[in-house]
Amino acid sequence: MTERYRATLFGPDVRAAQSDMGTAHLWTRDLEARGDQTDRLGENEAAFIAARDSFYIASNGNDGWPYLQHRGGPVGFLKVLDPGTLGFADYRGNRQYVSLGNVVRDDRVSLFFMDYVRKARLKLLGHMRAVDLAGDEALRERLRDPDYPGRAERGFVIAVDAFEWNCPQHIAQRFTVEEMMPVLAPMQQRIDELEAQLAALAPG
Repeated sequence: MTERYRATLFGPDVRAAQSDMGTAHLWTRDLEARGDQTDRLGENEAAFIAARDSFYIASNGNDGWPYLQHRGGPVGFLKVLDPGTLGFADYRGNRQYVSLGNVVRDDRVSLFFMDYVRKARLKLLGHMRAVDLAGDEALRERLRDPDYPGRAERGFVIAVDAFEWNCPQHIAQRFTVEEMMPVLAPMQQRIDELEAQLAALAPG
């Protein structure tokens, strides 16, 4: 856990709960020393994010309720624009525009990335803004996914504030169909061969 992530989220109420539970001594180091320097994504974080085909994003509504949304797309649809910036193209969905409306008032967002195969997860805090891609051709080219159908309504750009890697405990291992195909394809081929042999042996 980075010092900035810890200092940002471990407010007085959290620290009081930690004290009540007897764990405050684990988290006291540099809690007040967040400073103005935001966290920078390293090679491990950038590669992890670039390999994802989905993530969860939470924004803050007018009434204080957090809004959690799943975002999915082709692998790498969330682009690492530089060590301090992420971005993705926003295509038409259910047309509720809850996240869009929320970040106009409060640009703070929290992102959650999962790799179920390797049992790894990354949490990230940032500030998100919507961008009219019609007026920014360079950004449109960086965010677009050439093989994805549809036209982006806008782009979202996220300034990274802090991040944290979580432990793998209690992450259930899961695999997509694409991830299973290298294992399943030879098995299916062998089944097809055996079925063809059985059919050839059957009396006419």
